[in-house]
Amino acid sequence: MRAAVFKAKHQMEVLSWKTKDLEPHEVRIRVKSCGICGTDQHIYHGHPGSALVNPPIVLGHELAGEVIELGSRVTNLKRGDRVSIDPNIYCGGCDFCRNGRPHLCENLQAVGVTRDGGMAEYCIVPAVNAYLIPDEMSFLEGAMVEPLGCVLHGLKKIDIRPVHTVLILGGGFIGQLFLQLVNKQAAAKIIVSEPAIEKQRRLLELGAHEVVQPMNPETVRHLMNIADVVIECVGRKESMELAIQAARKGGQILLFGVSSPDILIHVSPFTIFSKELSIKGTFINPYTHEEAISFIRQNIVRIEPLISHYFTLDDIPEVMGKYPQMNVTKGVVTHSP
Repeated sequence: MRAAVFKAKHQMEVLSWKTKDLEPHEVRIRVKSCGICGTDQHIYHGHPGSALVNPPIVLGHELAGEVIELGSRVTNLKRGDRVSIDPNIYCGGCDFCRNGRPHLCENLQAVGVTRDGGMAEYCIVPAVNAYLIPDEMSFLEGAMVEPLGCVLHGLKKIDIRPVHTVLILGGGFIGQLFLQLVNKQAAAKIIVSEPAIEKQRRLLELGAHEVVQPMNPETVRHLMNIADVVIECVGRKESMELAIQAARKGGQILLFGVSSPDILIHVSPFTIFSKELSIKGTFINPYTHEEAISFIRQNIVRIEPLISHYFTLDDIPEVMGKYPQMNVTKGVVTHSP
């Protein structure tokens, strides 16, 4: 099969890649759609993913496709099934798995991170990680179930009430997913901080009451101590520090954006103490896949209008090198039928 293979830092090439035999519990899918995630970019630039990456490997953990082959013990799927893939594979035996926090698994494996993923014509996954999607759901939407599941996991860590002002830092793809879900919770006011002017109309259409530009010093002053809930979707030093400054007394802060491992932020412990802030992290998407599929199926969350770029498999090596400079809200690799 043909695959975009990550070979080393800043090195990716489309190659003829040997496909493996199925284990009894696995299925082979024909990949129809695969998203390019910020984590893929982190890996491409030499940083770790959700687990340790050992190249050469095929990236791509946001994927959907059609089942074409079944392992000998697979009974819950059949050939031709349309599926979305939850990439995360838990060991089931470590302390975290045994105590209801499998996403913190000590032996975490992941499709597109520790084993070949969706930036290829075909992908092998454990059958339990393949979720049926309805006929009316596109494969593109099916691939985006994974990031929506991550957002749902993060959203469950905060308490949003109708009297709250919610500030979302970052109006990209993840920020737009959060915006749609927060809007359904009837927050009193939703502010989105996003520097790209061309995204402003879309953010207002999706439910933002106000869109501000963080590069403006006057805007930053306006955001001080304003939000009951701050959702940070960028992963940059400046936005994480702004999250703490923007939270009012008793505020909640969700750090969702994935930062580089070497980033440090300047935080005043007295600010956290005197404001009595709650600061939470959120990691991947433990068993939120079915819920995310339902949100998309019911049109509670819109996906396709958020996609800004479509690529072919052959585009990927060049795209991965240029991605941060392309002003991409969300890029997806699509495969011809």
